[in-house]
Amino acid sequence: MSAKIDKPLPFHFQFAAGAIAGVSEILCMYPLDVAKTRLMLQVGKGGGDQYTSIFDVFRRIIKEEGASRLYRGILPPIMVEAPKRAIKFASNDTYAPMYKKLFNKAELTQPLAILTGVTAGITEALIVATPELVKIRLQAKENAGRYLGTMDCVRKIYTQEGLKAFANGLEATIWRHALWNGGYFGSIFGIKKHMPKAETKKGELLVNFVAGAIGGTIGTTLNTPPDVVKTRIQNHNPANGPPRYTTFIGGARAIMQEEGFRALYKGYLPKVLRLGPGGGILLVVYDTVTTYMRNHFM
Repeated sequence: MSAKIDKPLPFHFQFAAGAIAGVSEILCMYPLDVAKTRLMLQVGKGGGDQYTSIFDVFRRIIKEEGASRLYRGILPPIMVEAPKRAIKFASNDTYAPMYKKLFNKAELTQPLAILTGVTAGITEALIVATPELVKIRLQAKENAGRYLGTMDCVRKIYTQEGLKAFANGLEATIWRHALWNGGYFGSIFGIKKHMPKAETKKGELLVNFVAGAIGGTIGTTLNTPPDVVKTRIQNHNPANGPPRYTTFIGGARAIMQEEGFRALYKGYLPKVLRLGPGGGILLVVYDTVTTYMRNHFM
């Protein structure tokens, strides 16, 4: 590999590449995110009017609310997706050399790859917690007639619940992103190390997609429980009384006691179907864009 390819990209190039990768992924996979949220917000062990599967979610949303509802709430994640994914990759690329220097390592190791991912995830969570809350409110079925759109949702949350409401679920969001990024970047490091070295650009893209998809699946498996808790915390309406829990550990304990351990993985299938292939899409697009930038702007 040439020195030109090895040379680190400036932060603003990393940021732009991450933004392009993130928006590409969300445009492809967003309906699965809506299905995930609907399933996560179902309290109890089934029955009644609850959704029975990802296909039931899609069928009923299209039949009862219209196909456009599959993209309801997309504006907040689109607005935050650029900085979110950009921070994910740029932070990871920035923290890696910092930790290598701190721990006196010439090369990145598996533990350092995990630590770098966790740190990048915490950084990312601080940015996305509030847009996530707005997105959850817009996606929830019970809020269909409550908010007219993104700005109406923001206005009503502020006037009815106060400024502090926008930080609801921040702690669980940190857990969610730290676990996903640690699992994603940590596993990508190990997977790439054990895969055959690509001889062509096409082979390199395939390696990146496979590693990213497996990494996305591992990250999703690790972070679904805090995602379930975060989603329920952020959708809580104060008009229904005080929240039953406000932290990941407290929420996970309550959900397991009342609904069983499996309830912590509600919405797992649409989530993994999105973030497994989505992780591959992210890595392929990010690598393609950064390679183009190195070849044409450096």
